[in-house]
Amino acid sequence: MLDVKEIDAAYGRAKVLHDVSLNVNRGEMVFIVGRNGAGKTTLLKTISGLMKPAKGYVSFEGRDTRGLTAVKLARLGMRYVAQDKKVFGNLTVRSNIELAAYASGVAMPSAIERVTSIYPDISKFMDRKAGGLSGGQREILLIGRAMVGSPRLLLIDEPTEGLAAIVIEDIMRILTRMKEGSEVSAIIVEQNLSVVNRLADRIYIMKEGKMIREIADKAQMTDTSEMENYL
Repeated sequence: MLDVKEIDAAYGRAKVLHDVSLNVNRGEMVFIVGRNGAGKTTLLKTISGLMKPAKGYVSFEGRDTRGLTAVKLARLGMRYVAQDKKVFGNLTVRSNIELAAYASGVAMPSAIERVTSIYPDISKFMDRKAGGLSGGQREILLIGRAMVGSPRLLLIDEPTEGLAAIVIEDIMRILTRMKEGSEVSAIIVEQNLSVVNRLADRIYIMKEGKMIREIADKAQMTDTSEMENYL
């Protein structure tokens, strides 16, 4: 469903991605690992349309995405969950979901049902200001919002970064539900190798803006020694 072909990307004259290729099949959960500065976030931004590749192209559902904005790609079913965990802090959780419902053309009751289906406990703080949520709760809200409107592909950047172990388990349960339903494909940037090993269908390793390894064998995925060398 997604093909990234030999893309370069840069900030001004500083090239960050070098001839990067990857693919995601329908229903797959693909993880990208690598050190800070390896180009992982830049890759997600380029796939999502927030940055334009200097070379190469991205194909989503058989369609060349060159010339398509991030907003248009989101409407086509590609959703990006950024690393910064930013929500509309002055609005309630309910209003945050309402904005996602409006942008997706989904009725509010359906949007609420969608979000609570992946994380029922969110109903307990539906009327709380989103700015007062913990980092883990904000991440869950962002993933829930991204799921409104039945997306086809999620791009999630470091969902467990800086979170307590108990919250990471909540994130794991949400991602596991998504995976078991095979309702949406995902590319997830993640440094927590226990999360990667439990959920990944395939793993890509990035270093210095290049894709240096793809791991598809389950036995190799459980041996984290090689991946640890790139973290």
